[in-house]
Amino acid sequence: MNKKVLRRVAAVGITSLIAVGSVAMFAGCTQSNNPEVTITYSFNGEDYEVDYILSRSDAPMTVQHFIELADAGFYDGLVVHDYQDYTLKSGGYRLTNGALEEVNYLEAVKALEAEKDVTFTQSVWADEERTVPLYSVYGEFSANGVEQEYGKQYAHSAGALVMYYTQKKEAGGTDEQVWVQRADGGADNDGNAYQQLGYEYNSITSLFYTFTGESRSEADAKYCVIGKAKDYTEQMTNGLLAAISDYEDTLDEEDSFTDTQENVKLNQCDYFETVKKGGLTAEYETPIDMPIVVKSVKVTKY
Repeated sequence: MNKKVLRRVAAVGITSLIAVGSVAMFAGCTQSNNPEVTITYSFNGEDYEVDYILSRSDAPMTVQHFIELADAGFYDGLVVHDYQDYTLKSGGYRLTNGALEEVNYLEAVKALEAEKDVTFTQSVWADEERTVPLYSVYGEFSANGVEQEYGKQYAHSAGALVMYYTQKKEAGGTDEQVWVQRADGGADNDGNAYQQLGYEYNSITSLFYTFTGESRSEADAKYCVIGKAKDYTEQMTNGLLAAISDYEDTLDEEDSFTDTQENVKLNQCDYFETVKKGGLTAEYETPIDMPIVVKSVKVTKY
């Protein structure tokens, strides 16, 4: 990533929150509708804390899933594996001997359940009898038929915290079908809370990013915005992003802050063999020589 792009990213100011009234999808919730988390990034020998306010109104099951993973320490030590113009993507890779290593998500969460004696919130199964959990959650966005009657509390603007998923099929192809517990409780499915649906939109596991652009409203239909940075200007623009820009200024003009990782194989630890062998790849811009490490994700308010 060149200097011009980095300076532009670091200069993005905070935009207005879209905060409108909304109703919780699940009745009887005794927890706060707006939990809070602090993500601590380590970069160049310094720690940078970014505080986020989450929204159970927008995505109750996804928010709960994210909180549980954070509490179990799943994210600690992972890296920003893709530093693009408008996103800092995390939650799926660590650096091992200077190379990206994909986390085996299914094995990792099963081990954490046993170690921590917890049960992770999930709503996706590989079989109709729902005996094979995929430790994933139903995508709570409009492409999955999840609409907030009174509008969403948060959307893609500077500081949005977003859960995302990897592509599972080529354009025009077919993907695996899974059985899901609908986020709307079956209101739009003749009262049946469970339904067979395509895998791709129902494979939200651990991947997340912070959005650093001004607006990307078209992405709201297919990605789940779960929260917003409390003080984006101070903690991101003048914090982590400024530190990255300052570091980049120390590099020679021909050098780059990120290394291009071409043809990174996707879904190598997926449950479905057809997805594993689908041959899908991605290109990442990864900070290798000076990584951005997710030191911790801590829940500060439930």
